[in-house]
Amino acid sequence: MYRNAALLGFAAFAVLACATPAPVLGPDGKPLPQLYQISAEDSDRIQLRFLDGVNAVRQAAGAPAVQLNSELTAAAATHSRDMSVQNRPWHFGSDGSSPLERARRVGYRGDLLGENISETYETELETLSAWMETPDQREIVLDPRARDLGFSWFQEPNGKIWWTMVTGQPQTFAQARGF
Repeated sequence: MYRNAALLGFAAFAVLACATPAPVLGPDGKPLPQLYQISAEDSDRIQLRFLDGVNAVRQAAGAPAVQLNSELTAAAATHSRDMSVQNRPWHFGSDGSSPLERARRVGYRGDLLGENISETYETELETLSAWMETPDQREIVLDPRARDLGFSWFQEPNGKIWWTMVTGQPQTFAQARGF
């Protein structure tokens, strides 16, 4: 008897697990975006998944891998929050700062190569995919000189996410020594 009840319970669970709600479609017939809610616990996972995605597309293009850089990530985090305050995606801070100035403020000594920004409700990998579809943004992702990556975001209570990616080239030994 317990065996039959267990089998029936398992079967019911399996049916419920397979039943996923149909996506809500917009007027264009395409699925409406789902809210991508980021929690504090998601931070490391998102950063590593984005880094893996960037390195996968770089490898496919023959570019060397990049690594996360804490200074560039701090600059990206500051700019993501600032874009939210300004309520517009653009490359200048509310204080007029450029990407280069923000990188210098946090102590980055290498050469800043580029910055990609986005205002969206999409995931980090969907954002990377969108950047890869735009020639100027794709060029920043695939720049063969890049070795350092800063990546961060700011999510508003309504779910809107402001993404910032910054790439750089580390200072060489000769540059560090002033040669």
